[in-house]
Amino acid sequence: MNLARLNSARACVAIAGLALSMALPEIDRGWAQAAPPALGVQSPPVEVQPQPIELPPAPVERENPGPINEIGKLFEKSKSVLPQLKSPGETINDLSNIARPSTMVTGRAACVVASNGAPDCKIGADRLCQSKGFKEGKSIDTDASEKCSPLVYLPGHKRGPNDCKTENFVTRAVCQ
Repeated sequence: MNLARLNSARACVAIAGLALSMALPEIDRGWAQAAPPALGVQSPPVEVQPQPIELPPAPVERENPGPINEIGKLFEKSKSVLPQLKSPGETINDLSNIARPSTMVTGRAACVVASNGAPDCKIGADRLCQSKGFKEGKSIDTDASEKCSPLVYLPGHKRGPNDCKTENFVTRAVCQ
């Protein structure tokens, strides 16, 4: 029998004993009033004081040394130090955001040039995914090509710093 059931059984016995001790004086008074009077001499009713029932002392929880007990102590201490853990429902909601179905698509969408001159392919990946019916995407593969002025191809033309520029494209993206 485990400790919780034992404590519950003891509590039931204690309550039953208390109820019985409260009912005994009433039963005793009822019997005294129902008894026929003695011939010529009447004695006052005798009140019987109920004896208090002594309950056995509650079992003292002894510490159970062992690895499971020590791990339990560690968890109790960590509740005050660590932030609250998420409930299983909250954890599943977080995982469903990660595990949304996604599809890899191929195509060609230009990357925009950021203010620092570097290519920003997030917008290109979004455009590629939107052209395939998805909401947004992340680029997996990019391609770069050089676009030059037609003057570069003329014989004898010296190539200048602004004659050609590099264009970047997203060619594969994961879409959601």
